[in-house]
Amino acid sequence: SRRVPARHSPARVTPVVRVPRRSRVEPPLGPQSVPPTTMEVADIAIKPVKEFAKDSYRLVRKCTKPDRKEFSKIATRTGLGFIVMGFVGFFVKLIFIPINNIILAA
Repeated sequence: SRRVPARHSPARVTPVVRVPRRSRVEPPLGPQSVPPTTMEVADIAIKPVKEFAKDSYRLVRKCTKPDRKEFSKIATRTGLGFIVMGFVGFFVKLIFIPINNIILAA
């Protein structure tokens, strides 16, 4: 016994309606074209500032002052970073001075 595929009703074809083109572009009608009220503008401008202030206050409240051991670790690592970056800059300059002189002399 073979399965016979179900017969589908023929698809309805909707007629194509041609709309004449306008010579100039007009803004779309609807709620997007209504200018915002003063309260909406205030909400748009003030809401992000309020959220930022709230988040900043929460961050400052959770922060603690580092103890002496933690501060010395941070200071040491920052100092080492400055020294390493200084040496990198020095050696890059040391390598590129002769190269620059060769290029300019030619």
